[in-house]
Amino acid sequence: MKKIKLVLLILVIGFIGVSCDDDGGTSVTPLDEGAVPNMTKSASTDQIIDLVKVINGDPVSFGFNVAVAQGNPVSTDVVGYYRTAAGPIYNAVLFSNVTLPQDFTMTTNDVVAAFAELTSTDDVVLGDVLTITTRFTMDDGTVLNIINDDGTNNTGTNIQTTVLFTTVINYPVSCPSDIGGVYNVISNGDNTDGQPPAIDVPYTITLTDNGGGSYTISDGVAGVYIFWYSIYGYTFETAGNFTDICGTLSGSWVEAFGCQVDLTGTVNPDGTLSIRWDNCFGDFIDAVYTPQ
Repeated sequence: MKKIKLVLLILVIGFIGVSCDDDGGTSVTPLDEGAVPNMTKSASTDQIIDLVKVINGDPVSFGFNVAVAQGNPVSTDVVGYYRTAAGPIYNAVLFSNVTLPQDFTMTTNDVVAAFAELTSTDDVVLGDVLTITTRFTMDDGTVLNIINDDGTNNTGTNIQTTVLFTTVINYPVSCPSDIGGVYNVISNGDNTDGQPPAIDVPYTITLTDNGGGSYTISDGVAGVYIFWYSIYGYTFETAGNFTDICGTLSGSWVEAFGCQVDLTGTVNPDGTLSIRWDNCFGDFIDAVYTPQ
């Protein structure tokens, strides 16, 4: 079954290559009929809303640039969506009727002032996320929202996943994270395919720091799929990802069989990472990542 899914994946990739006019949604509207932004964080300012600074009353300031990636809007609002760890999502206009491209700077006090539901920085808690994007108005009066009021995406998947531009930027309320680097991994676990269990399977991976506590794993399963599934042609690495929120790790991705992999873990006091992943087949691994 896994071999069949891998073949189907290759066929799907080929199909996508000749289907680029579809925006990934149900409307199949060409991009030249709308507009999308390109959002860029300023590397010289805070990449997260640093909870330690917030608690200590220290200033948190983050900057970003907004440009039009494609289209010709007649007016632009920079809008924010504040997703609370408890669940509710608030939305507000952060900057109205702006001219693009333009650089913007905000502080935590600005965030509190923008959202009526936030009364002070005491309401800014671990796990909250501020998302920033645009709302365009076109010359025919059409209003284009990248994100709906309820926080859901209002674009097709091609726009969400393209590497050509970034339509939203996120500022999670978190702690500073600096765990990028090369790690030696030892994995133990089992699979549902009848392959031998993984017992102290060694592998070396690289964690790439993407900023804001977000990391890419050079091989999300640290060589275990190669160990188990090379019989099906799975002899390659598949990147994984996770986010570090004050020492708690979580992430998910879809591997080449089309199965979702969910990762959880912790950053330990000695610098090692304890990571567990489970996939939709029921395979699981507990691993220890030791920095080189």
